[in-house]
Amino acid sequence: MQIHDLQRRTPNKTSRQIGRGGKRGKTSGRGHKGQKARAGHKIRPEIRDQIKKLPKLRGYRFASIQQKKAVVNLSDISENYADGDVVSPATLLEKKLIKRQGGVLPIVKVLGTGELTKKVTFEKVEFSETASGKTGLVNKSEKKVTHSTKTEKKISPKKTVKKESSKASKMPSKKAAK
Repeated sequence: MQIHDLQRRTPNKTSRQIGRGGKRGKTSGRGHKGQKARAGHKIRPEIRDQIKKLPKLRGYRFASIQQKKAVVNLSDISENYADGDVVSPATLLEKKLIKRQGGVLPIVKVLGTGELTKKVTFEKVEFSETASGKTGLVNKSEKKVTHSTKTEKKISPKKTVKKESSKASKMPSKKAAK
């Protein structure tokens, strides 16, 4: 056996330094250098930069589901109604003092701006405190109210009942026990 007859049992290992992963040679389809060529690279999405430049929308964004009340002043009622007329949501709509909200007649609230000079009847309307004071109403939730030109204040009597403290009535005094 000569030295030139010697052979390895296993072939030479080929170098795998170039590319590392993939079968496309030197850069394995990653291009040359830069952040994208490195392992574990992570680039922030471009859309994030665009979103961050937009101003934040402040406040509460959802509309209320409650129906807003249509507002009418006493001065508007005295200008548009005659003595003995009925003030209701339907008549206010006819006289174009209120508008429909979503195709429905709104709840009407009478405010106390101005003076009521006519004798009118209110139906299915609510009153503010100043309006109820000027019209002489006692209860704001009355369905039908007739207003007279004289301002008469109706005062309901208030009943006051004194309540004794619960401890005093249940427990006898120490002096009485002895």
